[in-house]
Amino acid sequence: MTEQSSVETPLKKLVGEKTAKALASHLDLHTAGDLIYHFPRRYDERGEHTDIRSLAVGEEVTVLGQVRRTAVRPMRQRRGNLLEVTVEDGSGGQLTLTFFGNQAWRERELRPGRWGLFAGKVTEFRGKRQLNGPDYVLLGDGPADGEAAASDDRSEHARSRDAGSDWSPEIEEFAGALIPVYPAAAAVPTWVIARCVRVVLDTFTPPEDPLPATVRATRNLVGLGTALREIHRPSTKEDLYRARRRLKWDEAFAVQITLVQRKHRAAAWPARPRPPRDAGLLAAFDAKLPYELTAGQVTVGTEIAADLATAHPMHRLLQGEVGSGKTLVALRAMLQVVDAGGQAALLAPTEVLAAQHYRGILDLLGPLGRAGELDGDPDGTRVALVTGSLGAAARRHALEEVASGNAGIVLGTHALLYEGVDFADLGLVVVDEQHRFGVEQRDALRAKAEQPPHVLVMTATPIPRTVAMTVYGDLETSTLAQLPSGRSPIASHVVPAAEKPAYLDRAWRRLREEVAAGHQAYVVCPRIGSGPESEEEPPSADDSGRRPPLAVAEVAPLLAEGPLHGLRIGMLHGRLPADEKDAVMRSFAAGDIDVLVATTVVEVGVNVPNATVMIVLDADRFGVSQLHQLRGRVGRGSAPGLCLLVSETLEGSPARERLDAVASTTDGFRLAELDLEQRREGDVLGATQSGRRSHLRLLSLLKDTDLIRDARAEAIALVEEDPELERHPALAASVAVLVDEERAGYLEKG
Repeated sequence: MTEQSSVETPLKKLVGEKTAKALASHLDLHTAGDLIYHFPRRYDERGEHTDIRSLAVGEEVTVLGQVRRTAVRPMRQRRGNLLEVTVEDGSGGQLTLTFFGNQAWRERELRPGRWGLFAGKVTEFRGKRQLNGPDYVLLGDGPADGEAAASDDRSEHARSRDAGSDWSPEIEEFAGALIPVYPAAAAVPTWVIARCVRVVLDTFTPPEDPLPATVRATRNLVGLGTALREIHRPSTKEDLYRARRRLKWDEAFAVQITLVQRKHRAAAWPARPRPPRDAGLLAAFDAKLPYELTAGQVTVGTEIAADLATAHPMHRLLQGEVGSGKTLVALRAMLQVVDAGGQAALLAPTEVLAAQHYRGILDLLGPLGRAGELDGDPDGTRVALVTGSLGAAARRHALEEVASGNAGIVLGTHALLYEGVDFADLGLVVVDEQHRFGVEQRDALRAKAEQPPHVLVMTATPIPRTVAMTVYGDLETSTLAQLPSGRSPIASHVVPAAEKPAYLDRAWRRLREEVAAGHQAYVVCPRIGSGPESEEEPPSADDSGRRPPLAVAEVAPLLAEGPLHGLRIGMLHGRLPADEKDAVMRSFAAGDIDVLVATTVVEVGVNVPNATVMIVLDADRFGVSQLHQLRGRVGRGSAPGLCLLVSETLEGSPARERLDAVASTTDGFRLAELDLEQRREGDVLGATQSGRRSHLRLLSLLKDTDLIRDARAEAIALVEEDPELERHPALAASVAVLVDEERAGYLEKG
């Protein structure tokens, strides 16, 4: 009787030591469970096309195709013949397979009409896509006995690579209508993986189904064992759909249970209530505002005020378009906490932004932020700035203000959580621009206060609903969609520098026109240059061999000597000393600099209403959300904004299409969805990890919105009745595998 295998069974016991070693070293697959959860990337059907025309040069691919014709011709540069095999995908797309050397047996094997899977790296020669010396497996109707016998002249290398010699069993893997194509490696092609999966499935005993029977019945989900078999060997498309739906559900359910449990535990923490005061600092501030709050600011402010008044810590995400007034909403929340006797800290991602917030909040508060000074309001508070670049005396004074409680509002970077900063009574932490907290930071926060403070996380990068449910699922979410009155529209255009150099010349002239009209401009580059790379530096050159991205240190002098000659040009980047960065920003804000050449250090929070034009160089090197954030730096006053995206990418390329999309809309939520479409799901979920492997593979945040919503509803119901899953041990174990410690730490950062 054949011994049964389980998820823990080592692969070397099932597929042999040599194959198991290849699976482990090239694909990080070690056990039967690893292999069973190595799902096919897609499924091909004979007669349906693989869309050869969409293959990218340099991409490692596996293509399902039919041999149309073969041709042998002598090679010019060396002895021997070249075999060219033309395959089609069923839609007219053609791909050439090239084999070097005298391989008559291969010509006999690759007869016109044969279907096969062909794996290799896509190259291009004289405008034609081709695979050089690809691995392949032919499907059905193999060579006749005589032909097979005549193939003894192939080399040992060819025999080891060719599926027709010692891999005949895998033909069975592709006997069905749906042909699984696996994420593979050059040394372990998809048909080797398929054969190993068949071997494992023959003896595999699936684990206990962790999903409660009531959930399976309510949501019409197949059993786990059925799903794991059908996803590898589906009989029909309907079977495949059911298998994928069940396994996606497991992934979504595990993530949502983790988040709902975290939210449930956080709700049990004690916090000091910070209710609003009728005639306090907040009321005085509202009375002196020179404009009315938007309806959205009023609504969100009411939600936050209610959270702050409870005896449990607020955990709220405030998202809103660039310029929607999030900082004002946050300031009003901070004033409510100060009214209730507490302190509020605003954490910014950079010292530049922390200093900008400090100046902005002092301006908004006026005398209310200068309590104790000659022109200060005695009923006001004080505002402190704590950064690593403060001088010794200034730092000592700031820390005393914070420790004594005189400073009701404290601004700084994440260094506020460490470096000997002691608060008298920390009641609220506002985290600017999506800098999520991890476990260590939350521990540090708790150490700063007698009880956990309330937390408000702000982001100007709109978040699609499924990402909010999945990445930020343990936070309540508020959204500001309405822009304050007086904000000007921003026009965006792509400048195709390679195709139409005259357009770039026109861009510089357009910038000069804005400066001549009394306005200011940004020029943004992807790189600093002239020195060792810093955290904001991308690699100097990419894999395609393109030139290095343009750099601030190189572009600024070229502009000063060339198209922007005579204008006052400043430079700003992350490698400048903090006091120099602050001086540059002050000069720009004061109008003493016409053009600021900068890196993405200006991406968030920088507010200079007189800046009306931004030119982004090598715009294709930036992400969609990053471009949207950058663009939000202009059009902040009464004059219209202009954003020009300069790129050498060609029309029709994916990078150019991405830029065209950014230029076509200022709808941040639409762009966030586009960004999600173009990124791996794992990048959004934080799936790239070291250490333990993750089994979250199928869930699409873009396409599976309804499934994620339903999984969240079931997770909420289950955790309410069994918070620690004590009555569902198999489910608890499954969640621990699907959402491992490192992923849980990532999700903790909400």
